[in-house]
Amino acid sequence: MQYPSIDWLAVAPIIVLLVGMMVNLVAAALTRPWPRAWYAIGNLKLAVAAIIIEMFLWHDIGRDGSRIIINDSLSIDHFTMLCWIGIAGALGLVSLATADYLRREQLEGPEVYALYICAALGAMIMTAANDMIVLFLGLETLSIALYVLAASHRRRTESQESGLKYFILGGFASAFLLYGIALLYGSTGTTNISGIGRVLSTEVFVNGDDAMLLAGVALLLVGLAFKVAVAPFHFWTPDVYQGAPTPVTAFMASVGKLAAFAAMARILLIALPTRIDDWRPVIWVLAVLSVVVGSVMAVVQTDVKRMLAYSSISHAGFIMIGIEAAGHAGDSDGLPAVLLYLVIYSVLVIGTFTVVTLVTRTGDAGSDIGSFRGLGRQRPALALAMTVFLLAQAGMPTTSGFIAKFGVITAAASNRSYAIAIIAMVASVIAAVLYLRIMISMWMADSESGDDARENVRVPATANVVIIAATVFTLVVGVFPGWLIDAARTAASFAG
Repeated sequence: MQYPSIDWLAVAPIIVLLVGMMVNLVAAALTRPWPRAWYAIGNLKLAVAAIIIEMFLWHDIGRDGSRIIINDSLSIDHFTMLCWIGIAGALGLVSLATADYLRREQLEGPEVYALYICAALGAMIMTAANDMIVLFLGLETLSIALYVLAASHRRRTESQESGLKYFILGGFASAFLLYGIALLYGSTGTTNISGIGRVLSTEVFVNGDDAMLLAGVALLLVGLAFKVAVAPFHFWTPDVYQGAPTPVTAFMASVGKLAAFAAMARILLIALPTRIDDWRPVIWVLAVLSVVVGSVMAVVQTDVKRMLAYSSISHAGFIMIGIEAAGHAGDSDGLPAVLLYLVIYSVLVIGTFTVVTLVTRTGDAGSDIGSFRGLGRQRPALALAMTVFLLAQAGMPTTSGFIAKFGVITAAASNRSYAIAIIAMVASVIAAVLYLRIMISMWMADSESGDDARENVRVPATANVVIIAATVFTLVVGVFPGWLIDAARTAASFAG
């Protein structure tokens, strides 16, 4: 048996996180209980170490070129590195945001932080996968960790319910995805993503001989559409986002979306570029449905976590607009816009849900819009940070959200997809009502009876660091976006 050679430096970020997770669990089992913040700081150190290695690999790829390693199963390119940096950054921020939440809810710490790392490892495998089987393994590693995390608050029936719903529907989506992979293998004779692209570029199908291939592409899109939570495959999102522990929701909305969209982009643009005329109309429809359904349904919600769940569906629609633009021949703006949006939205959603974590108070059940009433008087700095995040999600100028939305709409317009660009802009205006409702509740709503009896909102040091970092990133990118735009353009290329 001949074993493949392994580029140990290229997989060093994965090894660092894997070893850190194992040390975390062993140390927690063999020593006395640690302060919960120590686990968060440990995860943050692992994330920083991974980012440092990834930055070195970014420079190495720029000098020596990208490559496909371990028997053509993993792609090491700028696309992968930017995704890995985003995943590691989200891991560190969410870990810090979780520390006080676990203390407040009197939950154990080690397992949650180990599951965060496990999910991040699955996400990293997904974004780098150059083989459908490897991609599926990464997807299941990410998904199973998220199922358990969603149900990790054992004293809340809502958490148990969200984990069960996510598990059942996620299992169906995985089955669709796996069946689609099987049909693609039957049509092309390979599961290698680059190999599928090469085979399809040399084959000509006549008289309906591509029925199996088209069925595989359709099932593949259904599975991926569920994972990125676009309409009409979004029904799990509001219930799971509302019921899961709030820091877990932040992790799900950032790392989960980043990994799934990165995998979708790699599959569609590398394995299926010759079938663009088949999948691009589907992406167009999914994008339109997502921005409309997400924006309209978000406005009528009364629970902030459900509002943000539907908002995430709308944002997923914007990202799909970028993928649709990337499917046009000669396009150079679509994929950079997708990467830019993913990185910006990951930071935005972590900052937003960190504030929600604090406002929900003990029990994690006070997520109705009334819980934000008077926050501007009680915690003006916290309310100001939340206002920045909401304005960014609405796409206001001088925030990172404006840069993200402007990028995908520009990409659509440059490819003459004017209809979808107009629909997206109108939906963005509708969604702004949602963010204004929350801001009005924070700053302008009158006090009601019982407000004085509510638990005061605490802002612990670890959550404060996350909120400050996310706010600074949002404003800096909004005013000086050039460096991140350049990074996204550099990353818009694949190995091979």
